[in-house]
Parts: sequence; structure tokens; C-alpha cells
Amino acid sequence: MSADVAGVGDVAARYASALYELADENGVIDAVAGDLLNLQTMINDSDDFARFIKSPVLSRIDQSKGIAAIAEKAQLAPITTKFLGLVAANRRLFALPGMMVGFRAILAERRGEATAHVTSAAPLSDSQTASLVEALKQAIGRKVDVAAKVDPSILGGLIVKVGSRMVDSSLKSKLQRLKLAMKGVG
Repeated sequence: MSADVAGVGDVAARYASALYELADENGVIDAVAGDLLNLQTMINDSDDFARFIKSPVLSRIDQSKGIAAIAEKAQLAPITTKFLGLVAANRRLFALPGMMVGFRAILAERRGEATAHVTSAAPLSDSQTASLVEALKQAIGRKVDVAAKVDPSILGGLIVKVGSRMVDSSLKSKLQRLKLAMKGVG
């Protein structure tokens, strides 16, 4: 198991591994990967959906019904739908984001790709993402899959993590370094 998968938590890593093996056996890895990407977008775009998957108040039945309705509306592949039903039935929806990260990490590792976790202050446009992917590909010498996250608190710039390497060019970090430097003067 790769370091990226191990870093998502034991429960999420086990589920991600099981989903990958199931998708591989059925030859639907790309469909499941696409479904997970769509789910990630839905979670990022909807605070209600994010609260739904994290809510300990909802019953097992309510979570199962809710996730089934979301899967049907999003027209997810049957394997993804069944997987989400199992996750809801086992009261593990809270770990769904980690499962998606774990699945992408396994997929990238098997394809000889690297996963870059990119945090930006605002969503990246398609052209910005393409430029970033190309620059990262040249820097590390292999294909790169970008897992983007938006964090307005970094104010500007990017934080890019590939494997154990991290580049923090965020405005927040630069201001913190400047503040420390100014304390040393005087």
C-alpha cells in the first residue's frame, strides 16, 4: 500500500482498496474513477452534501436512502452505487472523502502516475489546471493527477504536495515568514 493510501486512514484505505479491486475485476475502473470525481465535486460544491455525509445524527436508513437518491440522480455506475450503499449501511459515509483520495492514489500508483494535492485560494480554471499539470509533469518526469482543493484562508498562491515533497507558495505563508523576519529586526 502506498504512502498516499496509508495517509488517508485505515478505514478509508481498506474501503478504497476494496473498491479498486472490485472495479478492476469488473473492468470499470475508469467509470468508478469518474463517478468518484463527480462525487468529490458535489461534496466541494454543496455544504449540505458535505454535512450529510458527516452527520452522526442521521440514522443508517436515512443515510442509505439519501445516498441512493444522490447516486440515482447523478447516474453513477452500478458498482459505485452499490459501494455507496454499503458505505452508508456500515455508517462510514464520514470517511467517504478519504476513500476517494485513497482510490485515486491506488489508481495513480498502478498507472505509474503521481497524485498532486493542490490547494488554492480560489478554484483553478481549466487552463490553469492544464498548465500546472504540464509543469508538474516536467518537474517529476511522469504523468500527474491533480486533486484540487480550495482554501480561501491561504489568500493567494498555491500549496502543492506530491508524495513527500511540498511547495508552499501561498501568500499566507509568505506573510508569516515576513512577520517572523520583521520580529528579528529591531
